[in-house]
Amino acid sequence: MSRLLQTLIATSLLLIGFMAQSYEIEDLGDDLHRFIDDRHRSVFLITPEGAVVTDPLNKKAATWLNEQIKTRFNVPVKYVIYSHNHSDHIYGAEVFKSPHTTFVSHKLTAQDIKNTQMKTVMPTLTFDDELTLNLGGSTVKLNYHGPNDGRGSVSILFEKQKTLFVVDWIVIGRMPWQKLWSYDIQGMINSTQAVLKYDFDTFVGGHADIGNKADVTRYLSYIEQLYSQVTAGALAGQSLDEIKKNVKLDQFSDFKQFDAWLPLNIEGVYERLMEESGMGWRSDL
Repeated sequence: MSRLLQTLIATSLLLIGFMAQSYEIEDLGDDLHRFIDDRHRSVFLITPEGAVVTDPLNKKAATWLNEQIKTRFNVPVKYVIYSHNHSDHIYGAEVFKSPHTTFVSHKLTAQDIKNTQMKTVMPTLTFDDELTLNLGGSTVKLNYHGPNDGRGSVSILFEKQKTLFVVDWIVIGRMPWQKLWSYDIQGMINSTQAVLKYDFDTFVGGHADIGNKADVTRYLSYIEQLYSQVTAGALAGQSLDEIKKNVKLDQFSDFKQFDAWLPLNIEGVYERLMEESGMGWRSDL
């Protein structure tokens, strides 16, 4: 065997090993776990009666997680919950499909999956405002708080574990995603205010860090101040470039991607004010 071929094989095995280790499971306590696939996260609950799995993420990740649930915990997957309609969170669900598995989402998520012919499992249990699942002595509470990100995005509260799982519209330790594509800014504020009334100690997001209620409150403060300052600039007749210079949010500079994404966050809010709030064609501005 040539030295080049040996090097290529060794490199390939190293890459395969790295890929195999790219998934992580973290124990959150009381049989609740966080699943990590690169920059995406979901959570799953193990009970004597079976598992509750949130967002499958993608087929490779779901395949790995399904095997872990079988070999580590030896229980069937009873529920798969979709947090919302975005494909980077809910693809791969077919891995969990079985006669004893129920797929759950908000009605708007299910509607969008059907309308856009998404390549994932169609939910078999849907709801309007609130749904409570009980399994093996644990309660999982799903709530829809109105528009925030995507369609049918819900909060998922594991009551016994006092852990809240929300995807995309709350992010801990990092800036919101770039230009806030698909976000309803005021809706994010409304939804975050609503979940802060819940009894939870731990927050897990679909991206970034684990936090607590104080972290969620601080994230809300960032969104509120961003929205308020950009709105004030627009009402004062400032251009987008002027608003970018005048917005002051340095108290949040420890958020990851702060320098790179703050101008994009400002631009995203400005575009929504001009288009969705109609400020771009108001005669008094």
